[in-house]
Amino acid sequence: MPNTIDFSIATGDQIEGFLCSQLKKNRLTRNFTQAQLAKDSGVAIGTIRRLEEGKGVTLNTFIRVMMALDIQQNLETLLPDPAIRPIERVNTGGSERKRARPKQSDNENSTWVWGDESGDTK
Repeated sequence: MPNTIDFSIATGDQIEGFLCSQLKKNRLTRNFTQAQLAKDSGVAIGTIRRLEEGKGVTLNTFIRVMMALDIQQNLETLLPDPAIRPIERVNTGGSERKRARPKQSDNENSTWVWGDESGDTK
């Protein structure tokens, strides 16, 4: 697995593999065995092996392993606070968004006509 990844073009499996390889590097840097990490995180050693191979684990397991490695603070970087920018606050009258609204396409704004009313004669 490469040291870096272009997240904008990577598949979900590639991103998962990259993140799991980063956890393995963190484990080795801290000189933890898989057995030690399994015990400290409260998961089975087979789960640690699957995680390090990028074969899929639950988000809860991923977080527990991060906590055992004492790197859970990095989650803030992964999902930063989506604070509203000041200009957006002005546009919304000072209130925060409660839900998303789908964007309207140009086709939705045009008037619908029957095929024989479009002016085309065949």
